[in-house]
Amino acid sequence: MRDKEKQKRMKSIFVSGTAGSGKSLLTSKLYEHYTKNGAFTAVLNLDPGVESLPYTCDMDVRDHVDIVSIMRQYDLGPNGALIMANDLIASKIDELQNEINGVNPDYLIVDTPGQIELFAYRSSGQFLVENLASEEKTNIFLFDGALITTPVNFVSIALLATSIRLRLNLPTINAVTKTDLIVNKLRDILQWSTSLSSLENAIAKDADGDTYALTTSILRGLNLGGFAQGLIPVSNVTGEGLVNLEGLLSRILNLGEEVED
Repeated sequence: MRDKEKQKRMKSIFVSGTAGSGKSLLTSKLYEHYTKNGAFTAVLNLDPGVESLPYTCDMDVRDHVDIVSIMRQYDLGPNGALIMANDLIASKIDELQNEINGVNPDYLIVDTPGQIELFAYRSSGQFLVENLASEEKTNIFLFDGALITTPVNFVSIALLATSIRLRLNLPTINAVTKTDLIVNKLRDILQWSTSLSSLENAIAKDADGDTYALTTSILRGLNLGGFAQGLIPVSNVTGEGLVNLEGLLSRILNLGEEVED
């Protein structure tokens, strides 16, 4: 109880998305942004299989779970070891919480595993989200800009984002990364994210037959779920868009207060 009371002011930001979408890079940029603006910020790495990271971890699950040892001990391949490792992480919640309490940051940025299905769709990931002691929590889901340049792909990732929101049960901000690589398509993508009629028209031009029928059916279901709230474009190279992203985070975590406050 005392540990949870100590963490009552901490705000937690989970960073999720498909493999290669830029989760770790955005984590590093968010850390730099919050720190630059005077907020005491820490990073928790939840990926047991990552070899290198673009930031220094304050808490790292690799200190508690060793993929190589798991492979040797249980005679597992890399995929099986990753599954077991992610499940074992949940059993380390007390150790991780004690480490977080020792740092006691204002903001905790949680870099989730590269294989999103291991985190979001297994009970261990949901357990971690629910049991991490924090005053407020939110999730940023990253749309990989390189994957969503066609309307059908966009709907596929939007469906995944909605599914992750359902699984984690957290307020979610949708951001699009790699904007530097999709300059010519970014305007269309941002329009698709706010105008379902525009997206449906684009699908009609890009797909036919069963693909069109299935995609538009999914799209209408997403509309009923209130998906069309827009994407925040973010460049992990230049940091452009971080101010807008932080503004949305403040609305959720701080009731609109700025970081400096």
